Amino acid sequence: MSLINDLKWRYATKKMNGEKVSQDKINYIIEAARLAPTSSGLQPFEVLVITNEDLLEKIKAIAHGQSQVTDCSHLLVFAAWDNYTEERINKVFARNNAERNLPDTVTDDYRNMLLKAYLPKTADENFNHTAKQSYIAFATAILAAAEQKVDATPMEGFDTKALDSLLNLKEKGLRSVTLLPLGYRDEKNDWLVNMKKVRLPLEEFVIEMN
Repeated sequence: MSLINDLKWRYATKKMNGEKVSQDKINYIIEAARLAPTSSGLQPFEVLVITNEDLLEKIKAIAHGQSQVTDCSHLLVFAAWDNYTEERINKVFARNNAERNLPDTVTDDYRNMLLKAYLPKTADENFNHTAKQSYIAFATAILAAAEQKVDATPMEGFDTKALDSLLNLKEKGLRSVTLLPLGYRDEKNDWLVNMKKVRLPLEEFVIEMN
């Protein structure tokens, strides 16, 4: 039941107190995101960890002035590949095979299947898929933060194009997807801190097909 209790504890923190999160907890959260499952194990995204105060101020302006961006300890930016390419897919398979001491020919059929599936699609179609994969790691990071009793605020409310430009993501072949400020709740000034957590009742959430 510990995961359920962690989920009951967490909420989308609206005001953080600026206290720093220890590096070991940050490392734990990032490692959880790194280990999250992704389609075909491609991990088509990267995570930027930002603590630079000047940069956070600029991001706050891009994120509609949300104070968590500057009051947090660390800001995680989940940025997905802007497209699937033959080079990117081949690189993943080459690394996996090398780590597993396998000849490349073992995975040729599966790799070629992926190339035939993704390469004919548009960049936007492929980005839609890579962004969905990043959300899996994003959610995993939120769960890991809750386990560590670190507050987190999932954010989609920001100008993605402006953030991509600020962080030079286009040059890296990436596009921003979500923000995750990590820190600690300001219990005196966060209006949401003592609000009851409300979710759909189970009978409305689950459709049983027996």
